[in-house]
Amino acid sequence: MNIDNLITAIILIVVFYFIFFIGKIVNDLLHREYHLTTELVERDNPALALAIVGYYFGLVLSIGGTLVGPSGGIWEDIIDLVLYGLLSVILLNISWFLCDKIILHKFKMSDELIRDQNQGTGIVSCAISIASGFIIFGAVSGENGNIWTAIAFWGLGQVMLLLAGWVYNMITPYDIHTEIEKDNVAAGISFAGVLIAMGIIVGRAAGGEFHSWTENFLDFIIISFIGLAILPFIRILTDKILLPTVKLTDEIVGQKKPNIGAAYIEAFSYIAASMIIYWSV
Repeated sequence: MNIDNLITAIILIVVFYFIFFIGKIVNDLLHREYHLTTELVERDNPALALAIVGYYFGLVLSIGGTLVGPSGGIWEDIIDLVLYGLLSVILLNISWFLCDKIILHKFKMSDELIRDQNQGTGIVSCAISIASGFIIFGAVSGENGNIWTAIAFWGLGQVMLLLAGWVYNMITPYDIHTEIEKDNVAAGISFAGVLIAMGIIVGRAAGGEFHSWTENFLDFIIISFIGLAILPFIRILTDKILLPTVKLTDEIVGQKKPNIGAAYIEAFSYIAASMIIYWSV
């Protein structure tokens, strides 16, 4: 690395952290129902900590997508980083509210996070931010695209996350909203695995070079629906191969103390499968 590249890297890192700080301020302003320091330090709120860590992780992924790809020169890179970075902040926060109003529509997420310190809700909030971060990363990192292609593929990605939530609720013999509202952390972890896995797959579908709306939209749909289609099979395989001596549903909801370890195994199986698809397509 020569001195010019080093200086460029330092400048981009400084701008990156500046946009990240803006993302933090925006999140604080949108959630005035709580004071972050009070919740984390005085009330030791683990649910909110999970949600915030997920948001910050999603923010890093979202902004990071603007740095991927060939450089157009320092000034063009800075302009792209600021423009698409700020767009990423907006889209990521909209994603959280879509989760609150649609994916977990049977209760208010902020109440569960603050009043009940519900870690099941916290891990789902964390997952939706990370999943959306992967989607935004793919949407803004592709070459030959623009703001409108980024917004369009982010929007399509949110639809796929909603469909993934619906499919998962259909293939499980319990209602995920009811279990999460009952502070079932295991159910939240399993569902979080689905959301992150879908975000990884959709992010892959949204990424790459933009050729035309027809070609890229078709590729997006094919890859995304592969992800949706494998959800039931992954759950069956987890039951039969990774946990052959027990029934997954019984471990998650069928006992007095839900088995968080089993939930981690299920979540891992979804994320692992999504990575295999990511590398294969």
